[in-house]
Amino acid sequence: MIPARFEYHVASDVPAAIALLGRYGDEAKLLAGGQSLIPLMRFRLAQPAHLIDLGRISDLAYVRENDGHLAIGALTREVDLEGSAVVAERYPILVDASSVVADPLVRNLATVGGNVAHADPANDHPAVMLALRAEVVAEGPRGRRTIAIDDFFVDTFTTALGQDEVLVELRVPRSRPSSGGAYLKLERKVGDYAIAGVAAHVVLNPQGGLEQVGIGLTNVGPTPIRAARAEAALLDAGLDESSLRQAGALAADEADPVGDLRGPADYKRAVVRTLTVRALRRAVDRAGARR
Repeated sequence: MIPARFEYHVASDVPAAIALLGRYGDEAKLLAGGQSLIPLMRFRLAQPAHLIDLGRISDLAYVRENDGHLAIGALTREVDLEGSAVVAERYPILVDASSVVADPLVRNLATVGGNVAHADPANDHPAVMLALRAEVVAEGPRGRRTIAIDDFFVDTFTTALGQDEVLVELRVPRSRPSSGGAYLKLERKVGDYAIAGVAAHVVLNPQGGLEQVGIGLTNVGPTPIRAARAEAALLDAGLDESSLRQAGALAADEADPVGDLRGPADYKRAVVRTLTVRALRRAVDRAGARR
């Protein structure tokens, strides 16, 4: 299909984008990589009267460690996150996610910030950001503010961003010794959205026990889901195989899938249960290798 008519605007910098958002209000949409928005426009599921292209704002494309966190610019391409040496060495869970986003052609254009800001529960990075306890940096006419990732996803395709705000950066807590993470998803074919996906991140204490855990779920609810009960149970019970299986069962209970062409709801819960155990095992193995 062909998108509905719209006016196209190029933002030279973030203040220009904010000004355009202020001028056109709810009739405007931001375009980053376009790999999620453009298909919606083609099927006329989204019909913005004004499209504001952020793609020329080169200073929003970066991956670097700052004091206390890994900073990912909103326009960082998936291929650049996947190929970053510091990410591969210290944040492999992010490589896990980027490497299974669609296909190489899409990853050359798709942006990490767009993947998160689109707020599609089927996208891969939101669950990873939940597991890592990331923060979102937004900029608007009143300056910058930081939003905890748990407060960011409001509903399907809806975030806590104001209508006149732009997501400019994602901040992941700096990788600690004895920490590790993993992201796994089951898909019908390579490049498809997940039937279900699980992100797990752990920090081990000096005795080898669990100091911190994060578990995020992909495509099993109207928003990305933090499996908070599974996290709490692991912190109380430890890392033996029985505890991991209990965490998998709790994560499956916390999922809220619906039956569709990818399978019935009970099947998706079973996938969550299995992937949670596998992702936690891999996260613990990676953490142990960094002790």
